[in-house]
Amino acid sequence: MAQPVWQDPVPLSLDTAPVPEYGSGSLADLLPTLVAGQEVPGFTAAIPELTPADRNCVFLIDGLGWEQIKAHPDEAPFLHSLLPTSRGGTGRPLTAGFPSTTATSLASVGTGLPPGEHGLPGYTARNPETGELMNQLRWKPWTAPKVWQPYPTVFQLADAAGVHTAQVSAPTFEQTPLTKVALSGGSFLGRLSGEDRMDVAAQRLAAGNRSLVYTYYSEVDGKGHRFGTDSDAWRGQLMYVDGLARRLAEQLPPRSALYITADHGMIDIPFDEQSRIDFDEDWELSAGVALLGGEGRARHVYAVPGARADVLAVWREVLGEQFWVASRDEAIAAGWFGPTVDERVYGRIGDVVAAAHDDVIITASVNEPHESAMVGVHGSLTPVEQLVPLLEVRS
Repeated sequence: MAQPVWQDPVPLSLDTAPVPEYGSGSLADLLPTLVAGQEVPGFTAAIPELTPADRNCVFLIDGLGWEQIKAHPDEAPFLHSLLPTSRGGTGRPLTAGFPSTTATSLASVGTGLPPGEHGLPGYTARNPETGELMNQLRWKPWTAPKVWQPYPTVFQLADAAGVHTAQVSAPTFEQTPLTKVALSGGSFLGRLSGEDRMDVAAQRLAAGNRSLVYTYYSEVDGKGHRFGTDSDAWRGQLMYVDGLARRLAEQLPPRSALYITADHGMIDIPFDEQSRIDFDEDWELSAGVALLGGEGRARHVYAVPGARADVLAVWREVLGEQFWVASRDEAIAAGWFGPTVDERVYGRIGDVVAAAHDDVIITASVNEPHESAMVGVHGSLTPVEQLVPLLEVRS
């Protein structure tokens, strides 16, 4: 009997990685399209399927991706019923952008720019000026916000053009650096309960002839991280937020459009050695690495001087069947971070960028104990993480 011939593993081709629809159907294109319809100077409608409205409200549900809504018609009957309205009645989703993570996506929403321009390219990224790893969600260590992200937000430009502009969210977010660089402009109205946020959002929408209102809910994501999307706790949050969306939709003033979207989807990863690769315990992956950034399914890998090529080769050899593993320049050329990458952003991107293809994550049990214990995760280019709804209700 012929013996099987051993073949070296073949890394995933970067050509097979889905690239976000920057410029026509990504989160970064949403607000520019809405304010273009409100005749705010300097903007054009990037998402051609959307019809202009005088009053626009965006309700962003953290962590509630397109595939999660499709899979849960019983827990989210209202949201599920709106799936055919998504993206201007085409029944199609948007793409979040890469990486599909909160800090990056919220910056894309608020600035109308892809990650390569706004400069928040992940959960954590290296600051080339200091060499330190910066958490862009928690803004640690402290970095001057306007230096890190210098562009004006769409809210600021709309407010300056006379659009009645407001954000309605949890009070704790009002003074955060992420809010200041991504979501500021007009009025911030802090409300603790979800019901109050929906009511105030509807009131602020009615307060102007042209209005742009943003509201946000985080706990679907929170329960998903802690318990997973297959948990009763997560399903309970989905049922609750479904009711919030209906409450807001029923209060829309005339000439309004409500858009319900998300910053990313989520995937549950089993707790076994095959599914969770521990960087802190893996001598091959850690060799030559100065800093490990990003998150489990979207890693920025920063090499020690002179080791860049070796680190890329090892990561591609060890992980290349499960991750799309690219050099910085390859990831940029593939368009993962958008059509262009600003010079100030270039060094924030890893020397090596690894985006998960399979149901697997790279943990760091010593340096990231909290993140390594999460059940539900996100960050990569796969549909379950990348696709987000753009559900629409009009009055």
